[in-house]
Amino acid sequence: MTDHSGVSFLGMANADTDPSQRPSSARIYDALLGGNHNFAADREAAKNLLAAIPGAGEMARANRAFLNRAVGFLLDRGVHQFLDIGSGIPTVGNVHEIAQRRVPEARVVYVDIDPVAVAHSNDILKDNPRALAVQADMRFPEAVLDHPAVRDLLDLGKPVGLLLVAMLHFVPDDDAYPAVERLRAALPPGSYIIISHGVTDTPADAVLDQVTALYRRTDVSTAHGRTRAQILRFLGDAELIPPGLVWVHEWPDGGDGDPHGMAVVAAVGRIPANP
Repeated sequence: MTDHSGVSFLGMANADTDPSQRPSSARIYDALLGGNHNFAADREAAKNLLAAIPGAGEMARANRAFLNRAVGFLLDRGVHQFLDIGSGIPTVGNVHEIAQRRVPEARVVYVDIDPVAVAHSNDILKDNPRALAVQADMRFPEAVLDHPAVRDLLDLGKPVGLLLVAMLHFVPDDDAYPAVERLRAALPPGSYIIISHGVTDTPADAVLDQVTALYRRTDVSTAHGRTRAQILRFLGDAELIPPGLVWVHEWPDGGDGDPHGMAVVAAVGRIPANP
């Protein structure tokens, strides 16, 4: 998937394919959340996904609810600008809605590799001067960090919320770890990194495997589920915010709740002051 699905989203678009005919991970997620930025092919794919994995909708909603809580957590700590990478389409309950409802001057840049998702996003955001979408590939972090629109809207000298929500498990290790390390290094002290990720060291592995198989028919090529230890590597030396890495629906309260087939965990880290 793309966006904040509870499974993944790094929209890998095929420019030679009619976007209305080939399901898009971003638009499937929009359909799961009840949005209207999707085509019939996307709705059919969402229907098939729910038939194979009845909990897929619950995962999508749990992941979106985590995003809402995490953005609110950052707002409470004075972080008012957000860089949302792998965002897909800013659909129901998106970052700029959450942030600007509480802090009207909050600024949000959505980043996605899929030109169709970016075009949809900018149509949604055309009347919002403090939110925009840019097309860039997170595997090349300088293309994100040096993008003129990113530089114009965000002050990278002040704390930023870096959102990597439900997308890293569709990026191979050789690309994912160096890219996140470079993005993390560009964040000033007091910034936060927000991650949700498919986990593979639990009985929920089967859920992730099924989702991967289904999404291979869309714009997603392959999945790279990771263990908890491998997911924590993305935070580097960031200070892990309690309760740490937990099931996505348990953050920030933690606890020993039944994951109900959940295949997604989440964590938030704070970039410490320079030594």
